[in-house]
Amino acid sequence: SPMIPARYAHLLFGFLLSGQMSLIVSGVATARARGLGPGLLQIWVQAWLPAWAIAFPAVLLAAPLTRRWVQRLTGDA
Repeated sequence: SPMIPARYAHLLFGFLLSGQMSLIVSGVATARARGLGPGLLQIWVQAWLPAWAIAFPAVLLAAPLTRRWVQRLTGDA
């Protein structure tokens, strides 16, 4: 049986997607601001965790609007 019930799929998707995207964006921004060097990983993680805390609810709020935009743009209404 699955570890997580299917009814939570949208939350799990948002959680994982926001984690991945915030990891990438915070990594790029941190590396650009601080440069590649000692301590980058620690600074990156310190930037990533609060970014993820903001990104997760933002993804959950933005997803329905984005789905509607995609349906309109693709004619799949």
